[in-house]
Amino acid sequence: MPDQLDQPLTRPRSRWMPWLRPAHASRSDGFGRFAEATARFMGSPKFVLYMTVFVVAWIAANMLLAKISEDAAWDPYPFILLNLAFSTQASYSAPLILLAQNRQDDRDRVTAEQDRQRAQRNLEDTEFLTREIASLRLAMNDVATRDFVRSELRDLLEELLTEERRSREEIVGEIVEELSEETDEPEPHSSPHPSRSSYATHSHSTRPQGG
Repeated sequence: MPDQLDQPLTRPRSRWMPWLRPAHASRSDGFGRFAEATARFMGSPKFVLYMTVFVVAWIAANMLLAKISEDAAWDPYPFILLNLAFSTQASYSAPLILLAQNRQDDRDRVTAEQDRQRAQRNLEDTEFLTREIASLRLAMNDVATRDFVRSELRDLLEELLTEERRSREEIVGEIVEELSEETDEPEPHSSPHPSRSSYATHSHSTRPQGG
């Protein structure tokens, strides 16, 4: 069956570069961890103490055996076998230490990149919050606060009371003016023509009395 473009390959493409495969990467990572552990142990005081005890025991044993018999010592003076062991150890420890340093440099580089990205995100968040706070302050300047509303209501109430007091004074003044006008008007005079009752009384009184 021919390969289709939408189907994954059964074999990796890196057939000519097997060191790029995940299995090899995991083995390399394991060896790198071993190198770091070795370099960490060789840089500890415990390794120096163990090495000192080993060298002292090696030299003391060979010197004592050489005093007893020259053939009994496996590494007589000048301790060529011990120097060879140290040279072999140095030849292997140097690449392990360099490998550990390279891995540490890679981690430091990744950590520095992550710190830079984190600092960039923090800066962007800070700038965003600054803009939001500024916009909120501008919006709060346009929104009436509680004290402003109270002062406006107090002023409005004072204006209403003043208008009501003024209207009452005007009404009272109008009433007083009307009352004063009514009291200042003259009383109506008596009619020039006498009334019927007064005329009858007058005629009755002037009628002659009969005998």
